[in-house]
Parts: sequence; structure tokens; C-alpha cells
Amino acid sequence: MLSIVTQSCQQSSKYPVEKEQCIMAYYVPGNLDVNKLPLQQLTHIIYSFTEVRDNQMVWVNGVKDQKLKDLVVARKQFPHLKVMVACGGWGGSGGFSEMCRHDDKRATFVKSTIDFIERYQLDGIDMDWEYPGLLGAGNPYSKADKENFTALMKELRESMDQLKPGLTLSFAAAGWQKYFDHIELDKVMKHVDYMNIMTYDLAGANHPVTAHHTGLYSLQTSQLDEFAKEALNAQSPGKEWLSAHNIVDYCLAKGVNPQQIVIGAAYYGRAWKGVDPKDKGLYKAHKGFKGYYTYQQIKEMVADDEQIANWDDVAKAPYLYLPADSIFVTYDSPLSVSKKVEYLKKHKLGGIMFWQLSQDSEDFELTNSIYKSLKH
Repeated sequence: MLSIVTQSCQQSSKYPVEKEQCIMAYYVPGNLDVNKLPLQQLTHIIYSFTEVRDNQMVWVNGVKDQKLKDLVVARKQFPHLKVMVACGGWGGSGGFSEMCRHDDKRATFVKSTIDFIERYQLDGIDMDWEYPGLLGAGNPYSKADKENFTALMKELRESMDQLKPGLTLSFAAAGWQKYFDHIELDKVMKHVDYMNIMTYDLAGANHPVTAHHTGLYSLQTSQLDEFAKEALNAQSPGKEWLSAHNIVDYCLAKGVNPQQIVIGAAYYGRAWKGVDPKDKGLYKAHKGFKGYYTYQQIKEMVADDEQIANWDDVAKAPYLYLPADSIFVTYDSPLSVSKKVEYLKKHKLGGIMFWQLSQDSEDFELTNSIYKSLKH
């Protein structure tokens, strides 16, 4: 009887026992001393970026490894922390497709990655190929990327397990469905620990109206005026705009283990200029893309004039409208990242990541909010 009950319990659980939900920080080194980073609040820090050059993982634009070495040393004080390196990124993914196309070139890259892990005593690697089978920032791509990406992740996993069991392998995924047409999702997920979904940059310069770039939920049609409705239908006929919930829901429906899904937060805002002032500029026409602001810059803007800050309770996302300059800014705030943490807890996801740590405020307000929301 005990044997039967045990077997029944094992079969009734689709996924293994829950792991600790992670807080992953992508990190581009700045001037700040590594020892002043909030490492005690992170589970993973992902140093960014290396690239694929001559079928090997290498530094580019000059060696920038000292801060990585400092992180590995600092890890002694925080034994829970995993130090990783990301390869690729927007504008740095040009070498993936050709390398992955050939068995021997792929083997060369995998070996160089293992050498890299050993050299720096890393805890894992993140593959940030933007994007298999798609143009990205002008990088070469082919239809074969779909199967070749699977082969790359499989071979990385096998070699990493041979080197040291327990090393973390993750990859960055786009926050829109078209990306998943170009990877073998079910096969890839067998070889990785986490899929870090970039649930940011979901609205950009080509959007005909302003929108949230990192909203937890998407808009409701009732929020739109006729111009915005027509713009939405022209861009995505019959579809809602993008959000973290929409892509998580999509991946769960595809059978992805929720514990492998990591959603993203943005430590920067995106802005449009010449924005219609009605409704504080939300879902309104504009006269072009203004650019980016770090969260520290946004915090200073709000401190100067609290009246410019607004909250969309449907998207669970903040936004600014600067009437003097007709500028609309979409971003993440301490409240919105706490809502994302509530969401990942509810759906038992693997955790939250963000791009990127150096763009937080001087007192690491966003990171503090994530940590407190997750732990308390």
C-alpha cells in the first residue's frame, strides 16, 4: 500500500519540488565598486557580454574582466550567489548562426566556453542569441538556426555537466511569440535551467502610439480611442499588445515547466516626444522616439515634479508625462516590480531577472523592492 501511495504521489506531480525563486541581475560593469553592489539580494549576477568570434567565446572592445574577477572574489562572502557570464546581446549576436551551423565549429565554441568557465571559476553561462532564425541587429541568420540552437544548448549542457555538475545554463528569450517559431522550445528546455524572457522593449520606436514597454498585463480595448484602436489593429490584427503575462501564458500553454521561466524587469525607461497630452499621453499619437532614461534619471525627474508620475492599474505599470516637453516615458518602478514578484509567486515561476543592475538608482531602490517582495 505504501508503495502504491508513493507512486501515485510521484505521478500526480507534473514538475519536481519547487526550487528557490531566483533574482538574476544582468550587469554591465560601471564605475561602482563591486563590493558596493547589493550582492546579498541576488541569487545570480550575469556579467555582460562576451561574443562569438572565430567560433570562440571572447571578450570584445578590449578586455573588461577585472570586475568579473572582483565578483568571483566577492562571492566568498555570499556563498548563495552564482556568478555567470552572458554571451551575445543586442548587436553582439553576429557570430552565432555560422558557428552553430557546423559540428566542428560548434564544438570549438563549446570547448572555449568550458575553458572560460574554468578560467574565471564561473557558476554558469547565459546564451543571449538575439535571435535564432531572425535578423536581430543585422546579424546573419538562417532557417537551420532552429535545430542548431538546440544542438548548441545540448552540447553546452553535456560539457558543463562533465566539468562540474550543478552549473547553471540559461538563455535569453524574446518576449513575443514570433521568437518561439524559431526555436525548438520543448527540446531546448530539456537542457537548460532557466529561460530568461525579456519582458521589456515590448513597445518601441515603431509603435504608432505610446504604450508600456514592460507592462505586466496588456491593455484593454476600452482604454483606447479610435485612432489607437486602428493603430493596434493595423500593427497586430486581432491581437493584444505585448505583456509579461501574455508571453508567460503562451509558454505555459506550450508545456514549459513554470520553474524554468524567469520574467524580466527594466531598469530603464523608453520615451516618445510630441505626445498628445490627453489621458497623460497613454496610448496616444507621438512625433517620434525620444530615447532612453535610466531608473536613476527617472527617479530624479519624479523628485522634481511628482505630478508627472502616473499608474495604469490594468497593466500594473507606471508612466510619466512631461507636459512642458510633451514627453511620455514608460518604465518599471518599485511598485511595478513588486507586482511582477507577486505574479511570479502566484504562478510559481522560476524567478525574476532585470536589465541591468548599473541602471538602478544610487540606493538600489528597484532591487530592494524585488528582494523584499520576494522574501517577505
